[in-house]
Amino acid sequence: MINREDRLVPGAVARELASISRAVEVIAKSIQQGGRLIYVGAGTSGRLAALDAAECPPTFGVPSRLVQAVVAGGRRALTRAAEGKEDSATQGARDLAAKKIGAHDVVLGVSASGSTPYVMGALRFARQRGATTVLLTSNRNSPVRRWADITVAPQTGPEVIAGSTRMKAGTAQKLILNMLSTAAMIRLGRVYNNWMLDLSMTNQKLRTRGLRILEQATGASATKAKRALAQSGSLRVALVMLRTGMSATEARRWLQRNGRNLWQALALHFSSSGEYAGSSHSAKMSLREKG
Repeated sequence: MINREDRLVPGAVARELASISRAVEVIAKSIQQGGRLIYVGAGTSGRLAALDAAECPPTFGVPSRLVQAVVAGGRRALTRAAEGKEDSATQGARDLAAKKIGAHDVVLGVSASGSTPYVMGALRFARQRGATTVLLTSNRNSPVRRWADITVAPQTGPEVIAGSTRMKAGTAQKLILNMLSTAAMIRLGRVYNNWMLDLSMTNQKLRTRGLRILEQATGASATKAKRALAQSGSLRVALVMLRTGMSATEARRWLQRNGRNLWQALALHFSSSGEYAGSSHSAKMSLREKG
């Protein structure tokens, strides 16, 4: 029964793709302008938001300040239930005020019921500060939506255990949070084809993965990939080196000149020769998309 109900979630998420797309656009634009993505939630919603925020730096190489989560009850609530903390709209506003919210930020409230006072207080405060506000909820008639510029509301239906929104509602939240942060980072050039070009290579597994990405993305041998990575200390810089023949210094300067946008840097480099700047993988994907 649980599995049967879980199968309804992707369809509910699919029906919200237009709203998700709008949210991705504002998130990417805000970050480009120097803003941040700030999640706000309580209970399961807050924990899922904190998980997504925590995974952005190692996956996309962004600073931890760029995507943050404000959770009712603070750090303690990540591992212990603190439902009583979600009842204060004033505390939601106060916790968000500590983040010094500005007009370039996006504040995304996560609330399955759409009636959590903590989230409402936070979104109302964010709106007053000129930030763009987004609400992720399973209640299309949420009273909190009046404070949201964009509402994403997958209708996941009653839970197998009535009211246990850690189930279908939580699953929908996880899927959508994945989409929002990942699609925004792709838009910002933090992904090359389907490779994590800015992953943090902090252990042997990730260092091996980084070398494999370089080999696959450039066609270089393992020896050349390892040498370029050692010289540059950066997957992004090493990839430009291997694709263009530049030195580490030249590749770094070229990327900086192009706003660290890898696609743009490679396209400009190859434009005079007419060589395609992407990989065969990209070309195949493009052909499939064109039918």
